[in-house]
Amino acid sequence: MNDTPTPDQSLFEAPPMPEQERMVEAILFASADPVTVADLTARMPHGSDPAEALVHLRKRYEGRGVHVVKVGDAWAMRTAPDLGFLMQKETVETRKLSRAAIETLAIIAYHQPATRAEIEEIRGVAVSRGTVDQLLELEWIRFGRRRMTPGRPVTYVVTQTFLDHFGLESARDLPGLKELRAAGLLDNRPLPGSDNLAASDDEDEAENIAGQSELFED
Repeated sequence: MNDTPTPDQSLFEAPPMPEQERMVEAILFASADPVTVADLTARMPHGSDPAEALVHLRKRYEGRGVHVVKVGDAWAMRTAPDLGFLMQKETVETRKLSRAAIETLAIIAYHQPATRAEIEEIRGVAVSRGTVDQLLELEWIRFGRRRMTPGRPVTYVVTQTFLDHFGLESARDLPGLKELRAAGLLDNRPLPGSDNLAASDDEDEAENIAGQSELFED
C-alpha cells in the first residue's frame, strides 16, 4: 500500500515532522540572518509546526560542528563555540570603538530601554550625536519605544545583530562584574554608575551596572 500523499492531500495536510525538520534545516542553512518562527511558518506548508521542528533539529545538532542556536526571538545555525578558532582570519582588524561608544553601548545593554538623558546621567557627561550614530550604523542599537513622559523621549535598545555578534540569546545573558574580572576584561578604572554602587540594595544589580565599560572592547 502506497502511503505517499497525493498532491491534493499535501495541500491540506502538514508534512511529516522529519520532513518539516529538513525544511527548517534548509531555511536556516541558506539564510545569512537569523530566522524567526513566524518567518519559518510563512515559508513552510500550511499546518506545519516549525517550533516543534526546531526542538528536534536543535537536539540532532548537539555535539556537532554546527549548532542550532536562538538569537533573540530568532534562530540560526552557528559554528560550535569550541571550533570558532577554525574560522578566524589571519588578518587582525584594528578598528575599535571609542571609550565613549563602549560605555554608551554597555549602558544601553544593561539598562535598556534607555533614553539619552539616562545614558548621560550614568556616564556623567553629554553623549555626542556621533557616538550614537556610530552604534546605529553598526546596527548594534536601534530606536525603542518613546517614553510616555513629557517630551516623549526616544529610547535605545540593543539589536539582534548585537546579540548575534556576542553569542548571546538575550540581554539577560550579559556577564556580571565577577565574570568580567575572571575573564580579565575589567580593570580598575572608574566605571559609569560606580559612584552609586554602595547605595544599591541589590548586589547582583550593582555588579551588572559596574561591569559595563570593558565588556565589548576586543
